[in-house]
Amino acid sequence: MASLIESCWLYLITHFSDFQLACLGSFFLHESIFFLSGIPFIYLERAGWLKKYKIQMKNNTPASQEKCIIRLLLYHFGVNLPVMVASYPVFRHMGMQSSLPFPSWNVILTQITFYFILEDFIFYWGHRILHTKWLYKHVHSVHHEYATPFGLTSEYAHPAEILFLGFATIIGPAITGPHLLTLWLWMVLRVLETVEAHCGYHFPWSLSNFLPLYGGADFHDYHHRLLYTKSGNYSSTFTYMDWVFGTDKGYRKLQALKNAGVENGGKQM
Repeated sequence: MASLIESCWLYLITHFSDFQLACLGSFFLHESIFFLSGIPFIYLERAGWLKKYKIQMKNNTPASQEKCIIRLLLYHFGVNLPVMVASYPVFRHMGMQSSLPFPSWNVILTQITFYFILEDFIFYWGHRILHTKWLYKHVHSVHHEYATPFGLTSEYAHPAEILFLGFATIIGPAITGPHLLTLWLWMVLRVLETVEAHCGYHFPWSLSNFLPLYGGADFHDYHHRLLYTKSGNYSSTFTYMDWVFGTDKGYRKLQALKNAGVENGGKQM
């Protein structure tokens, strides 16, 4: 398996320049993972499949879903791609490379863990700032047009917000200069995480059922369905920042009421 991956990688670095791989390759990878993981939730919602796992009973109209996809394509080509191109010199200056051999898995996993922790910390504070009155009205309200989120709404936002919160995603790799493979793995995991957080479904196999500090869809869905001044749950991936700063109190009270209801229902049966 390792030799197959190395052979494929050798083909890439032989036929494409570092710039092409880091910019165009990263963009193609992002678009592929994002839309392939997000679009199925549109069809789940439209068909009504797995409805018992849907967090909110309200559905988005096909027109609103199509609007989201069109805007996303405009934002991705008009904002994300230029940012990838513009940030390439920074990544190169900090030591990013694509050559073989690959770094060890210890290095890769350590860096990605660092990226998740750093991103979550910066995202939390940036997100809280976006929920101040003026910034919410003029910037962040675009993202909250969808009170009932679905996977693709994870990246539906005002261009200014894409740049502002996107900083949290790229700052870790920018300061560590990782191997391109590490950067791509981080991108894939981050995209899958944010799509899952916005998917609108809480499944028995959802990661939040197994990882105590992981937020997931139920945690973030609460944020979308409340008024901006009272929402809380500002973190992107984990829950500890909201717990430490007390911005998850409403969510925890709701969970306690739900759990109490389940227990009382079980006793009555």
